[in-house]
Amino acid sequence: MYKKEATVINPSGLHARPASDFVKEAKKYDSSITIRRIDDSAESVNAKSIMRLLTAGISQGVRIELCAEGADEVEAVDALVALIESGLGE
Repeated sequence: MYKKEATVINPSGLHARPASDFVKEAKKYDSSITIRRIDDSAESVNAKSIMRLLTAGISQGVRIELCAEGADEVEAVDALVALIESGLGE
């Protein structure tokens, strides 16, 4: 299991197009990937599910934790953290 934290910086957070881009990237990896808000005791959600991601309410400024487990876990988490830190193209 590999984990990393990041802060969502893009204005719309993980909603609509940014969430779609995030899920598209997550689905490239075989590992099981979850995402959760650090600022409260929210449960982890499947990072490959657009519906779960949208209902997680991850907005600008929220600290998140990405966790992956599997053969490509490090590559998956590092790529997704980089995507978050890039502002998801916004």
